[in-house]
This record gives sequence, structure tokens and C-alpha cells, in this order.
Amino acid sequence: MTHISLGRVGRTRRIGLLASGLLMGAASLSANAGSLISSTEYLDYQLPEKIQMMCTERDNCPEIEIKYLKTNHGWIDKTVNARIDNLVVNSKPTAESAPIKMKSSQEDVTAAINDFATSQFQDMPEEVSWAYSLMVTPDYLGHVNNFELFEINSYVFTGGAHGMPYSEYLTFDLTTKKQITLDDMLIKGKKPRFEALAHEAYKAWVKTVADDVSSYEKSWPFMLSDNVTLTETGINIRYQHYSIGPYAYGMPVLSIPYSQLDKVIKPHFIPK
Repeated sequence: MTHISLGRVGRTRRIGLLASGLLMGAASLSANAGSLISSTEYLDYQLPEKIQMMCTERDNCPEIEIKYLKTNHGWIDKTVNARIDNLVVNSKPTAESAPIKMKSSQEDVTAAINDFATSQFQDMPEEVSWAYSLMVTPDYLGHVNNFELFEINSYVFTGGAHGMPYSEYLTFDLTTKKQITLDDMLIKGKKPRFEALAHEAYKAWVKTVADDVSSYEKSWPFMLSDNVTLTETGINIRYQHYSIGPYAYGMPVLSIPYSQLDKVIKPHFIPK
């Protein structure tokens, strides 16, 4: 397993993350030992020598933690890791804007990280001790029927009150060897019904954070996200920060049970 070298700062944390990566691989193996084996490996990256010297002296080296997926299905790795590259390359100003189909070479990734690290010392006064952070990692969520489920999580911090987390689901069909989208799951013509069910789930969620749904929706109106994943009990819909609520409300997940999805999604997406 490769790793990131960041000088004195972050080495202890790196070792801990390395151990957690190994544990995650073991957990994935036991979760689906007959089909998919999942682990992660660190991007082998070195800070530019000038930045390394500067941040070591000031004890505020940028935290750069990029991990790639490594499974026994190379076609899944290729898709997930290409998306990770896109998120890294598009890490400024926001990872959410990174287009899924955009291609990024390893040179693009290295250049983007170098630019990210260098910008810290262009943006902040010399006496400031906090550091920029750029973290991207894939996680294996398990499987439903023949569908393997993953999530990419990222975090970007460039100063201010807080950083910006981001989370994205990816679903893969082992039978067809293709990535699956929400539209692939839906029966033709049933998207309006799915949206209506999602809206009801949104209202139920709003009741957990606000007293009046109508007033809340005027400020944070419902929108349908296509960031979905299958679970044992239904479909989860993930929203990013600020999509349907203020930052303090996190990244909400709306859940629609399979009992409501009969004749809305294709039967083979419902667990047997």
C-alpha cells in the first residue's frame, strides 16, 4: 500500500489511516467474500520541495490524503478512481462541480495538488498556523442483489469557519459491468412518482429540524437529487451541504422504503 509523505505534520495520523484502510479491506472481504474484495491504497505523492521546507519550518504542512479503490473488479476501480481524480482536480472552489465524465491524467492530479498546497502560502499571512486540507477516499458499502455499492467522501478546507465535505454514491451492476444511475433504476415514466415519494420523505425529514414544513420549504425548497444508493430496506437519497438545508444540518439522507417503490423501480433492484 502506497502512502503520502507530508513531512513531520500528519505522519501519526497517516499511520492510523493506513491501519484503518487495511481494516476496511478485511471488513469488505467478510461482507461479500464470494464476489468482491475491497481495499484502498494511498496516492504516492510528495509535496514540492519548496513547500515541504516552508511548511515544515512553520509546522503547518497541508493535509493531503487521497486514497484509491482497489478491488478484484478492475472495471469498477477504473470508474471510481477516475471520479476521485476528477474530484481532486476540481477541488477548488468546490468538489461538487466536478463533472463525472471529465478525464483527468495523473499529471493533472499532481498539478492540482501542488497548486492546492502552494495556494495555502499565497492566501494566508505568515503568522497563521492552520493548514489547508484535501482528503478524498472511497468506501465500500456492501451489495444488494448483483449490485455493488460504493461511496466517495471528500473534504476540502481552505480557511474560514469550516471545510466543505462532499459525498457521492456509486452503484455497479456485476451482471452488465456498468455503472447504474437513478434513471436506470426507475421504470419508464415513473420519475414523477419517485420525485413525489422523495418530496414526502423530505417533509418527514424537515419535521425533525423545523417546526413548520411550509415555512422551511420557502427558504430551503425541495429538489430531487440523483445521488442515490440501494440499501436492504429501500433507496437512500444523499444531499450535499446547502442543498436542502443550512450547513449545520449536514448532508441529509432521505429514505424511501421498497414497500413504496413497487412498480416505481424495476423489480430486479428490490432485494429478493
